[in-house]
Amino acid sequence: MKQDYTIALMVFSGVFGLFGCTVGPDYTPPEVSVSSTYERHPPGTANVGNTSTLDPNVSQMTQWWTTLQDPILNDLVGRAVNSNIDLKIAESRLREARARLAIVSGTRFPQIDFTSEYSREQISHTAYPTGPLAGDESGIPLRWNLYDLAFDASWELDVFGGIKRNIEAAQADMGAMIENRRDVLVSVTAEVARNYVELRGLQHEYQIAQQNLAVRQQTLELIIEQKNKGTATQLDIDRAAAQVSATKAVLPSLQQRQWQAMHRLAVLLGTGPEALIDELSPAAPIPVPPLHIGIGLPSDLLRRRPDIRRAERLLAASTARIGGAVADMFPRFSLTGSVGLQSSNTNNLFEGGSGTYLFGPSLNLPIFNAGKLRAIVNVRTAQQEQSLMQYQQTVLTALREVEDAIVAFRLEQQRRQFLQETVASNLEAEELAEHLYRKGLTDYLTVLDAQRSLYRSQEMLAVCDSQVTLNLIVLYKALGGGWESQPSSDKASETMPPTMASHSVPLKTILDGTP
Repeated sequence: MKQDYTIALMVFSGVFGLFGCTVGPDYTPPEVSVSSTYERHPPGTANVGNTSTLDPNVSQMTQWWTTLQDPILNDLVGRAVNSNIDLKIAESRLREARARLAIVSGTRFPQIDFTSEYSREQISHTAYPTGPLAGDESGIPLRWNLYDLAFDASWELDVFGGIKRNIEAAQADMGAMIENRRDVLVSVTAEVARNYVELRGLQHEYQIAQQNLAVRQQTLELIIEQKNKGTATQLDIDRAAAQVSATKAVLPSLQQRQWQAMHRLAVLLGTGPEALIDELSPAAPIPVPPLHIGIGLPSDLLRRRPDIRRAERLLAASTARIGGAVADMFPRFSLTGSVGLQSSNTNNLFEGGSGTYLFGPSLNLPIFNAGKLRAIVNVRTAQQEQSLMQYQQTVLTALREVEDAIVAFRLEQQRRQFLQETVASNLEAEELAEHLYRKGLTDYLTVLDAQRSLYRSQEMLAVCDSQVTLNLIVLYKALGGGWESQPSSDKASETMPPTMASHSVPLKTILDGTP
């Protein structure tokens, strides 16, 4: 008996020595070639006046919204981080991925179960009419009880690394969910800031519309007074009245958009749409970008932006799954055993003679499956190729979004400066036209044209003021900023290398190469 144990151990030791390895491709991060810096200026443009400058040598992504120096915005972002529903969903998905990793990780250890059974059995009397099973005094009873207590154990030996590859895939999936939560966090903070700036911009536009309404009402009163003196016509009054009505018509639309912005902010904070009406209805200035903005380098973008990091983790997972599929083509080795007590009577169940045991290895070798297992490897290889291309596309999209945001931010600042000059000129023209009209040196049509130009340029400048800040928010979002300030509940993806991932390995290389 002892010799049999020795032979079994020698066989399994030989198996481990000859075949023990991890099949499939080992994951290596893909190398991505990016520019050394972002485009400094769009063609034909340069920083003008008192505009914000972008510094690629400095990275200021942590809590970027605080650079706008608006306490209300800071408070709203903090509340959204704690209460946003999409963020809670992302956190739940992370917990799910962590639980799935625990399930897969458990397969590398022995599985031990305890069973307790009772059965009562009777053998057919007619099947054994005579002999030792007839049920006479010298034979075995036709019916009896059986009590059975046992610990059963089984352990699949990871000879070819299939379990290891599955664990690697689950770890990478969990890392992808960590990055998914961070990506949602980046989107939530940017959306809160964007809607807040839009609200303040609409409030500013509303104030300008009210100011223009007051001016046009004064002009209407002046024209009525001039008509009473015989120096104005009814046509002048009708035109002035039409301008007053047209300005009034703008106000409801601006109010509607303000309320909608407050509704969106409330939902982002995980509350009812009306929750922030009283808090945000009082007008406040539009947050102004800082004069110096650190945006870092393109290489920083690869390390920081969560969607790139998520795509890299998904690539790592698909690479590991190739190894899991390849391992299924090789033999499976398992050890099984059972130790317990068995008796027909509870009185002697725990006595020495009631003990039982069972131990033995098992081998499962796929012989014929009509190419199914090889096809599964092909599927996993194709999925890895898709993940690699998706990673490359994500990197390119991220770089494009950053470049677009930089161009938009710089040009909008330039446009704002031109609009400021336009408003100043229109203001002087409007004052001069009104002065000449009061003295009877020009007609009302000149005043009307000057007022229209002034109001239109003031409205455009108000929109531009908010758009400059909105473009900065888009830039920060494109750079993937904001998640670094939040505590991470898992460090699985913190070890991800700066340059990420893998090339597709041909099927023949996988199968024919040394495991």
